[in-house]
Amino acid sequence: MSAARYCRLLLAAAVWGLCFSAGSRSPQRRWPVPYRRFDYRPKTDPYCQARYTFCPTGSAIPIMKEEDVIEVYRLQAPVWEFKYGDLLGHLKVMHDAVGFKSSLTGKNYTMEWYELFQLGNCTFPHLRPGMEAPFWCNQGAACFYEGIDDAHWKENGTLVLVTTISGTMFNEMAKWVRHDNETGIYYETWTVQASPDKQSVVWFDSYECSKFILRTYQKLADLGAVFKKIQTNYTSIILFSGEPVYLGNETSIFGPVGNKTLAAAIRDFYYPFKPHRTVREFFVDLLKIIDRVILNHQFYLFYNLEYWFLPMKFPYLKIIYEEVPLPTGSKASFDV
Repeated sequence: MSAARYCRLLLAAAVWGLCFSAGSRSPQRRWPVPYRRFDYRPKTDPYCQARYTFCPTGSAIPIMKEEDVIEVYRLQAPVWEFKYGDLLGHLKVMHDAVGFKSSLTGKNYTMEWYELFQLGNCTFPHLRPGMEAPFWCNQGAACFYEGIDDAHWKENGTLVLVTTISGTMFNEMAKWVRHDNETGIYYETWTVQASPDKQSVVWFDSYECSKFILRTYQKLADLGAVFKKIQTNYTSIILFSGEPVYLGNETSIFGPVGNKTLAAAIRDFYYPFKPHRTVREFFVDLLKIIDRVILNHQFYLFYNLEYWFLPMKFPYLKIIYEEVPLPTGSKASFDV
């Protein structure tokens, strides 16, 4: 999906919409819904195509010598900074990564986690002719490559030392990265919560680049890394809704004995988020989105390969850039 399409969709996201269909609430539902992990990463469908190749210069994570001292850097820059400069930086839509520099070899490396087929494809599905169910191209993965593009991170973002680790700690982290990458497969754009209050109930948590960096920092802390006391902020795109209603998975909704009415409502909801060829087409669909989300308070969420109905409420959507402190020590229960 092109950056232009995503920018239009981001604008549309500010005024969300969809068609409601009945479902039943679970009285003992666990919130936030735990992110689902898998035993292995499936092959991607050839239909899914990226405008910009995923991890074009990627390489295997090297094995460091135990006595090596490795500097760890926090990296952050506006999304699509390579093409649009600081445009999305003004909205605080930021991308996060982590950098490493070996004292023994002098080599440095970058590690990040992002969408295989661009952000728009992870956020909205394709409605393909002859297919009942929406078709998703929503895998995300880790990318490791040699070098740190200083200009990219420094010009409109951040490149700052946060800790130093040993070669042994780096190698243990690398093992964790491989496991994390093979079991955490699908990109989740949205955080969904009940209200803007800091103590608000979180219904769903996002799973994107910043969450990978936070997990990496925590893993390093678990291994003994001591982080500097600096402020670190991250971007979240939040939807606001009442308690979500579980609807079912692809088979139960779109299968031979599925709910035809619900299936049609979900497809109808996603239709306005298709790529737009003209400005007029975009604004026509934007009005549909306003009607469904703002006026009718409706949104369909795809999470863990399942569909949920969100009864949307004010302020509907918000992009926040808030502090998440660096870890201060080992975490008793760590999400592998």
